[in-house]
Amino acid sequence: MDSSPAASVVTLHPRGILFDMDGVLVSSLGSVERSWEKWALARGVDPELAIHTAHGRRAIETVRLLRPDLNDMEELLWLERMEMADKVGLETLDGVERILEHLPQKYWTVVTSATERLARSRMEAGGVRVPAQIVSADMVTHGKPHPEPYRKGAELLGLSPSECLVIEDSASGVQAGRAAGCQVMATLYSHSLERLIHADWVVPSLEDVHVEVKGDALEIRFTPVERNAAVAGA
Repeated sequence: MDSSPAASVVTLHPRGILFDMDGVLVSSLGSVERSWEKWALARGVDPELAIHTAHGRRAIETVRLLRPDLNDMEELLWLERMEMADKVGLETLDGVERILEHLPQKYWTVVTSATERLARSRMEAGGVRVPAQIVSADMVTHGKPHPEPYRKGAELLGLSPSECLVIEDSASGVQAGRAAGCQVMATLYSHSLERLIHADWVVPSLEDVHVEVKGDALEIRFTPVERNAAVAGA
């Protein structure tokens, strides 16, 4: 398996895929940032700091970091209501429909930092097939970048983490996948290439990824983004 920075085709054979949701399956960046900006302005927090902190992290943990004096559950419910109400621009990202169309449910699930209600609402609004079981923010004790969410995702598929490929778009999600023992592919939706240095591979989007069922495993083919030696070896 070639993980060098050269732009050659990589072929993987995992037994399952653990998809992040925001920025991987659906284009929810606008909704996320608008909601966090409203929250930050109402709570005396710098909006840019709030948005930067919230990316790839559970909302309740962002609240605890930025305003530990507030009731975290009350703030979480308010943020959840705002994000569920803001569906402007929500849509399936490139390549997702093609990949999921012929991918049996036993091979994949979603591991997200959103609450279950928000995740299901957002996937439905974006037109993504919603799995019967997912791993959401309210199902774990520790959110990303902790490995717990992706360990639970692998367990949900009845697999070991080493048998799973994580697909992420955030630095904290990449760290969570690696810490869980999964291989990690990152997409260039919300983070720069430099911030995704811990991913095994980086692709522009899922439009560049081809997935087929091969026996009891999957065959995943893609050409990764070239990374210079300093970035690839970091």
